[in-house]
Amino acid sequence: MGATSRGCCCRFVVLPVVLVLIAGVILFFIKNKVHPSAVPTPSSNDVDKYGTALSASLQFLQIQKAGKLVNNQISWRGDSALNDGKDAGLDLSKGLYDAGDHMKFGFPMAFTATVLSWTILEYRSTLSGNGKLDLAVDGLRWITDYLVTAHSADNVLCIQVGDPKVDHLCWDRPETMTEARPLLFINNTSPGSDVAGETAAALAAASLVFKSSDPTYSSTLLTHAQQLFEFADNYTAIYSVTFPNLASYYNSTDYEDELLWAAAWLYQATGDMKYLRYATDNGQKFRGYGDPTYFSWDDKRAGTQVLLSRVHFFSSGSIPNDVNTVLDSYRSAAERVMCVLVPGSPISTSDRTKGGLIWIQEWNSLQHSVGGSFLAALYSTYMATTQTTSISCNGKTFAAADLRNFAKSQVDYILGNNPTKMSYLVGYGSMYPQRIHHRGASIPADQSPSCSDYTWLNSPNRNPNVAVGALVGGPFLNETYNDSRENALQGEPTTTSCALFTGLLSGMLSSSTADHSTRTLIGVEW
Repeated sequence: MGATSRGCCCRFVVLPVVLVLIAGVILFFIKNKVHPSAVPTPSSNDVDKYGTALSASLQFLQIQKAGKLVNNQISWRGDSALNDGKDAGLDLSKGLYDAGDHMKFGFPMAFTATVLSWTILEYRSTLSGNGKLDLAVDGLRWITDYLVTAHSADNVLCIQVGDPKVDHLCWDRPETMTEARPLLFINNTSPGSDVAGETAAALAAASLVFKSSDPTYSSTLLTHAQQLFEFADNYTAIYSVTFPNLASYYNSTDYEDELLWAAAWLYQATGDMKYLRYATDNGQKFRGYGDPTYFSWDDKRAGTQVLLSRVHFFSSGSIPNDVNTVLDSYRSAAERVMCVLVPGSPISTSDRTKGGLIWIQEWNSLQHSVGGSFLAALYSTYMATTQTTSISCNGKTFAAADLRNFAKSQVDYILGNNPTKMSYLVGYGSMYPQRIHHRGASIPADQSPSCSDYTWLNSPNRNPNVAVGALVGGPFLNETYNDSRENALQGEPTTTSCALFTGLLSGMLSSSTADHSTRTLIGVEW
């Protein structure tokens, strides 16, 4: 009786208190216009920090430009590769050098364009508000102009300018290089579905970027994207199997992920259900939503899962039931990727340094951290925009803020919150790598060394030119970094990592749903 009385008394005393607390929480969210699923707005310190880093990252794309430079702001860069493609009657002078060398590899260059397009589409107002939109669009168009020219005929695509074996024996400036620049093409008899598919994805995504500002150019990009997708799908092969010598550089593990990725982007660009059905009909066959994978220039599955989750998030019942069922599988797969990335999840990866950096391999170790973080930032925004409270990781729930906090931890590590206290982004902070593996940065602008003159490669001095925005390969698993120009393993920057980091920084600067609240997010609308 006493126990019952105490329980009864407690019930009526606690209930009003609980109601008051609940009312207070509701009032807080109404007053502050915050939904429980919202992600944190970046602090003023973070805005300054990430804004500075974003400016630097976009500058690296300018540093990597080939061709006749327009309004060049990089004092130690000049015109280069002006004769690229002339032997075939093509003007392939534009495009980007992929890393610290002078090669134009089509596979990673196209991926750079796809990621840069995705960044512009999702974070256009953030980039515009920070005065960086024009720079991002300029870098993108420098690539897409090249890719359109590279698609010189039906079922023909130039996938490489330069001979990597010869190029990698040289240490000269791009402005004065004299080595041969042969072209390499895929076609009906020597196919490469992966590189053709990635190029299709890049041009489809870019067509959305230019849809309002330059409709004619946008239409041209989309036409090439559709043609390249058909080529990739009709003549299937792994390009580095077709050309085995390329396996030592950007080796492709398969091509199915690029076909799904391209189809997903073509659906976004056209709204044509045939492309969405391609992605859903082939999802299981192509392992589109199987075990979690890391997003990179080689493996697009996690990116496709997040991109198709976007369709699932915002479709508003406009997708046929059978297609929507498969989209649900893609979304579940995307959430498993998030569960692998976020700390504290029952299936969280142990592939991390002691300082918390996602770490998979020695070569270009930062690429998987920035790739995963870019997707986590995107997914957290989709959750916040649709007021999705949480995802479930084997019974443990995580909110959008948890995904964003993970992404923030990776950015902060890269920018100096790490055991070395060094920024891995050149030109950012007071301490960053001084001897990166980059020819143009290492040779004074008034010097013209020959291909085989290794004076500047072997010099112990700091690079005379600062390649602002170069994201170096990254630390070893033990969180050490050897700042030596000959250490390409850790010290060579790439445009692919640059694009991913640009997207990640843009996501960190975005105030949750700000970039999404003013437009429809289905099909062709961005």
